[in-house]
Amino acid sequence: MKPLRFILLMGLVSLLGDIAYEGARSVLGPFLATLGISAFTLGLIIGFAEFAGYGFRLVSGYIVDRSRRYWLATFLGYGLILTIPLLALSYDWRIAAILIILERLGKGIRTPARDTILSFATKKVGRGFGFGIHEAMDQIGAFLGPIVIFVALYLGLGYRFGFAILAIPSILLLAVLIYASLQVPNPQKFEEENVSKPSGAFWLYLIFIFLSVAGFVNFQLISYHFKLAKMVSDDVIPILYAVAMGVDAVFALIVGKLYDRIGFKTLAVAPVLTILIPLAFLHPVAVLFYGLVMAVHETIMRSAVADLVEISKRGTAYGLLNLAYGLGWFFGSSTVGFLYDISLSLVWIYVVSVEILATISVLFLIRRINQL
Repeated sequence: MKPLRFILLMGLVSLLGDIAYEGARSVLGPFLATLGISAFTLGLIIGFAEFAGYGFRLVSGYIVDRSRRYWLATFLGYGLILTIPLLALSYDWRIAAILIILERLGKGIRTPARDTILSFATKKVGRGFGFGIHEAMDQIGAFLGPIVIFVALYLGLGYRFGFAILAIPSILLLAVLIYASLQVPNPQKFEEENVSKPSGAFWLYLIFIFLSVAGFVNFQLISYHFKLAKMVSDDVIPILYAVAMGVDAVFALIVGKLYDRIGFKTLAVAPVLTILIPLAFLHPVAVLFYGLVMAVHETIMRSAVADLVEISKRGTAYGLLNLAYGLGWFFGSSTVGFLYDISLSLVWIYVVSVEILATISVLFLIRRINQL
């Protein structure tokens, strides 16, 4: 199978997966609010779930590098998406929190293996373009998932029915994954050469990742604000998330091509756009910036790892990338949730301050790479 066809097939897997978990994530804020949760506890749960998922990727990535069992880790991780429909049975926020954490843990298991598999295939078509295609398909699913939830809410079927219907894409993605693994049992053959990579720059890159994500305001808190402030009705919230994911899908292809053309300089876009996300607290249309930032995170941040790290250490590198990302997400979500309970002005001050530091760090990274 040609690399591009394989990337499209893996994109379909992610598309189905995103219908399930992004559909659920689009209403986790207001759903948990109905269970009587505070903004700080919400931020803590979402932050810990992301940290658990991202933190475990280091372990998963190391195991994948040592064992080369890319498909096994991918299957185990995607299997835990089946926890999403179980949210329909959750009547206590603690049970819901456990299911949310388990789903994120599944993502932690599969992501280093999946991204390593993709990095092999993208070698032939361009790192940015290959990951851009995958992210675009991924976000088509992220667009469709919230639409499913919107229909359920619009028809008066409620959050629980919406979660239950997400069992369908969850099962379908496992079938597609089986087909992909049978077609390409040894994906590492796409990139057999193991050329040397710039030393030292990867650690600077991880610092940038942490700082960039630490100032990122997650959609769960934004949607929580929408509900409390009565800015939009409940059924409109998943639509806004779908719009953000649609923006992500389109911008992923653009920023991916831009990365292939100008390289690491593209990373500087992330902090600038992240500063604009809190505008969503003032007007819902600003969720567009959320989609733009996610495109950068999921496309060029993954592409850069393949250009910074050789094949034999790439699974561990993706694990470290996601650990830094998860630490940033946990720290940022908890801090923003805490500051939100006090004052929106403090949220603005925090986000701007952290993203200025992120901009400085990426400039040091670019300078380091240019010196090598």
